[in-house]
Amino acid sequence: MAQPSRHTLAPRAHSLRARLSLWLAVQSLVGLGAVCLVVYLVIALNQTARQDEALAQKEAIVRHLLLNTDEHAPPRADARVASAPPQHPLNDFVIGHENFRLIVRTPSGALVFPAVLPDADGALRASRAFEVPPPEGGGQGFKVSLSMDITSDARHLQRLGITLAVAALVGALLISLGGFSIVSYGLLPVRKLAVQLQSLSASNLRTRLDVTGQPSELVPLLAQFNDLLGRLDLAYQQLEGFNADVSHELRTPLATLLASNELALRHPERFEMGEVLASNLEELHRLAGMVNDMLFLSQADRGALARRTPVPSLAALAAQVAEYHEAALAEAGLRLRIEGDDTGQFDEPLLRRALSNLLANATQYAKPGSEVQVRITPLAGHQVRLVVANQGDAVAPQVLERIFDRFFRATASRAHGQKNHGLGLAITAAIARMHGGQPTARSDGGHTEIGIELAQGNP
Repeated sequence: MAQPSRHTLAPRAHSLRARLSLWLAVQSLVGLGAVCLVVYLVIALNQTARQDEALAQKEAIVRHLLLNTDEHAPPRADARVASAPPQHPLNDFVIGHENFRLIVRTPSGALVFPAVLPDADGALRASRAFEVPPPEGGGQGFKVSLSMDITSDARHLQRLGITLAVAALVGALLISLGGFSIVSYGLLPVRKLAVQLQSLSASNLRTRLDVTGQPSELVPLLAQFNDLLGRLDLAYQQLEGFNADVSHELRTPLATLLASNELALRHPERFEMGEVLASNLEELHRLAGMVNDMLFLSQADRGALARRTPVPSLAALAAQVAEYHEAALAEAGLRLRIEGDDTGQFDEPLLRRALSNLLANATQYAKPGSEVQVRITPLAGHQVRLVVANQGDAVAPQVLERIFDRFFRATASRAHGQKNHGLGLAITAAIARMHGGQPTARSDGGHTEIGIELAQGNP
């Protein structure tokens, strides 16, 4: 079975213009629909109120006619109620009120008015039923059914509802078309930015996006993007410099190995093979150390974290590391003093390595006869600072800015190149970051302090 291509599996991009226009259309339709519905309901309620008012007025008239007309006195026992005189007083009520229908009955149900029940016309009617009590002078009461033809009102209300619905739809459509145009115009700066972004590449990261004439909402985003381009440009420059430094550092031991092997092979009588192999092994160890250090930095850059274990005394740990550097300190005529102490959870092997690098750096640049200090200072927020201080030549600010860069040396001299390849302080900075901290460096009047700040981990 053929596997689906990456193109078919990729999610389809949604158009911001279409989404904004659609939401504007929906909101417009809902808003206009709500307004039209309110108008429809208000008119319908007013219409119903007018109908009730008309029925109430007619009810008052009918009551008056039934209570104040002698024609409605109780009939004789031999009289027939249905044979009302032709000029019944209620006839005046229905004249000119063809949309009203009146039916009057006695309490027993006998028809009083009209003489004959009208046929059903299928009209829509609003009706009201009420009772008229007997007059004070005697007589009988009546049951009255009054209805009004509201077919024309219902048709008018129906036409109004259709008109309002069409108006809401047409209004929403017009607003949507206008919104589509406005959104398209509003997104014009974004399309211009897309054109600018097309000119960017790995070889052209120094170009910055033009913020002139951009909306105020986009200016902070563009400023952050330009800052990101600056950091990317710096990263590419550092990468290029790193490649050049790696090539330079690897070229020297490789050239030494090639030259010694070629000479030993061409003139075997002049060289002891054991000495050649020993010299080559030393260079190979140096190459292996460099490669291992680069792999460690690569892992640190990918976010590797320190493996924390309890360390009861940082001062005791520093003393153990100092014993390893005792010979080098004595050879340089330096004294060592450890100040302060703290505890916490750290990666002890990495911490030993960082302190060893700091001591080696201080031993290399300290003034003979001076004192090297290891200061351990607890900080707020479960942090601790480990600083190695020494007296020597002042370090320029531009050197301090790069002192933790890879393959960087404070001096152009390569007298210590056989032992150090410029990764010691870079590794120290990486160890600080792996512990959730950062490196520190300051130099004032020949007093230089280089160290690391570490998070102490879980207490």
